[in-house]
Amino acid sequence: MEKAASIVCIGGANVDRKARLLTPFRLGTSHPVATTQTAGGVARNIAENLGRLGQAVSLVSTVGDDQDGQWLIDVTSRYVDSRHIVRTSKANTGTYTAVLDERGEMVLALADMAIYDTVGKEWIKQRWSELGPMTAVVLDVNFPADILSWVIKQCRQEDVLLCVVTVSVPKVKRLRADLTGVTWLVTNEAEAMALAGNDHCSVHKAMEALVRLGVETVVVTRGAGGVAYATKQGETGVIAAPKVAVTDATGAGDAFAAGFLYGVLGGYPLEAACRFGMSNAALTLQTAETVHPALNEYMLQAAYARYFREGGTK
Repeated sequence: MEKAASIVCIGGANVDRKARLLTPFRLGTSHPVATTQTAGGVARNIAENLGRLGQAVSLVSTVGDDQDGQWLIDVTSRYVDSRHIVRTSKANTGTYTAVLDERGEMVLALADMAIYDTVGKEWIKQRWSELGPMTAVVLDVNFPADILSWVIKQCRQEDVLLCVVTVSVPKVKRLRADLTGVTWLVTNEAEAMALAGNDHCSVHKAMEALVRLGVETVVVTRGAGGVAYATKQGETGVIAAPKVAVTDATGAGDAFAAGFLYGVLGGYPLEAACRFGMSNAALTLQTAETVHPALNEYMLQAAYARYFREGGTK
């Protein structure tokens, strides 16, 4: 029996820890906190969202040969094919630790991501040959530049749909100048400008520059400012964000990317796909979890109808 095609997510799988202060922050002393731990990493979060939305999805990543790594695999395996998550003794599992003040605003964040620098181009080549048929590839920018370049080139050569999702301003600079082969680039304003090489240009100028670099469709998330998009064919648009009460913004960008992919891979037009992304982000914003714990396809469709059809944002 031939293996079914899957969406392959390549990139980060981390343990996210948040410590929320119960008293005002004062330097040089200890504080009582409430701590939480969730599974994180952009590619992992997108993969879990897609799995919960009924998509066949695989994750290619690396975790340490430690308790955190085993916990991540166990949590992720409920919704994602985790056979291509490789364990290594060269570094600890990636962790992201945030200290939040009593209002929920970040005071400090600490990222231990050295594990992603332990792998290179040969590592991804070996994984690639084991993957089987692919519907599309999702690539975050946690891995070194040589892996990112190789995946983009391979998708271009094999005519595989590729969605690149940015992670941070420093890491976006790992992408090379030629982005031919990138079907969709999902990014935020600061990362779009950094990749375009102009931190002070408008969003629309940044999108034009990224299309010139070879991206077929650029989608820029702007938080409460909504979403802007531009295509190689000259199509542009701006969509206002639905108004929701925000509990925690962690994971909202990853939820957007997953909802967007659910839309475009499901045959919806670009604007509708962006609205699916915004609907999924809105659901995630209203929960303390990185991925909405009750997410499924029905919930996303209902959110889309609520926010964009029934008198919501048009």
